[in-house]
Amino acid sequence: VQLQASGGGSVQAGGSLRLSCAASGRTFVTYGVAWFRQAQGEEREFVAAMTTSGSSRSYSDSVQGRFTINYDRARNMVSLQMNRLRPDDTAVYYCAARDGWELPRGDYAWNYWGQGTLVTVSS
Repeated sequence: VQLQASGGGSVQAGGSLRLSCAASGRTFVTYGVAWFRQAQGEEREFVAAMTTSGSSRSYSDSVQGRFTINYDRARNMVSLQMNRLRPDDTAVYYCAARDGWELPRGDYAWNYWGQGTLVTVSS
């Protein structure tokens, strides 16, 4: 599975961005898909995940209510809609996928990774 993330950029606090992650090589039939992020000098952290069936979604406390993860089966694409962005959302964002329905928050449990896309939020 090849993952290609896009959509990062610079935005002022309170603004919105939408990240996309296109998958190729295999259609996600029974997978979990997720977004992680890594701020400079910090460890990579979980942001959001969902099953490709749409039956389950999970968000970190810091983004709950502001970010929305979605999966478009027809396009085999995962998105992350980010609203009410804050300076502490600044990070490199990574999309990830794994086999199975579980949605673990540890990055070690995810099999496939895209390259990162940088999101910068200024105050």
